[in-house]
Amino acid sequence: MPRIVRHEAMQPYRIEPQDFPKDKPIFICACGVSKNLPYCDGTHKECRTEEPDKLYEYGPDGRQIVDDS
Repeated sequence: MPRIVRHEAMQPYRIEPQDFPKDKPIFICACGVSKNLPYCDGTHKECRTEEPDKLYEYGPDGRQIVDDS
């Protein structure tokens, strides 16, 4: 079932090693466009150029504007 999930974050959540049993920090996707969920794959960099009054859709073919009202 298709759905729109609205995310406003433009960068991942950082989890420090002392908070998680790893030897280095891990990054959890907060923008929703990572192809490696729940982990960040750097795709959030595309979100940095989004305009605040537009609705974007991210799909297999890339990003497109859905509503620019």
